[in-house]
Amino acid sequence: MVDLLKTRQCLLGVRTFLGVSSRLWSFFLYILRKHIRTIIQYQTVRYDILPLSPISRNRLNTVKRKILVLDLDETLIHSHHDGVLRPTVRPGTPPDFILKVVIDKHPVRFFVHKRPHVDFFLEVVSQWYELVVFTASMEIYGSAVADKLDNNKGILKRRYYRQHCTLDSDNAIPIKSWFSDPSDTALLNLLPMLDALRFTGDIRSVLSRNLHQHRLW
Repeated sequence: MVDLLKTRQCLLGVRTFLGVSSRLWSFFLYILRKHIRTIIQYQTVRYDILPLSPISRNRLNTVKRKILVLDLDETLIHSHHDGVLRPTVRPGTPPDFILKVVIDKHPVRFFVHKRPHVDFFLEVVSQWYELVVFTASMEIYGSAVADKLDNNKGILKRRYYRQHCTLDSDNAIPIKSWFSDPSDTALLNLLPMLDALRFTGDIRSVLSRNLHQHRLW
């Protein structure tokens, strides 16, 4: 009887140890994935912005500073909220930040993942263009995300939300929707084109060429 009791206590101790070890291992993996995402997101990226030649500077002086309208969801960030049964992000992937908003008197948490290199992208293009961000989502959500991306830099002051959106043809550059790929470089791939377009008098003369053949960046 004593031996049986000791065996049960031993098994209970083993189970407790395994349970604690499993939780510690899960926590360690969570921290590791978060640090890996941070390294990928903020790794040093080179896109040399060289001083303009006199000809280029003169050209910029002859054209108006253009407006660049940036889509929010699946272009700059991807998010999902409480209650999503099948999120597109791999389970266990830590978000870059969590937003808590109240929608129809119900608190909702949004888990937001920033597209790789989005901070560097915004820093660069804000020097070339007047930036506008828009989303078909609700303003209470879109405004909070834009605040996080802006990070008190004042580069995303102009914003448009669901109530401002209408269907219309546009001078758009298509880009592949992003959900979770940590190796994505689509925003970096856009920089050379955006760098060149700021010198044009009418971007339609460039974007309208073989528009049907434009690949997704």
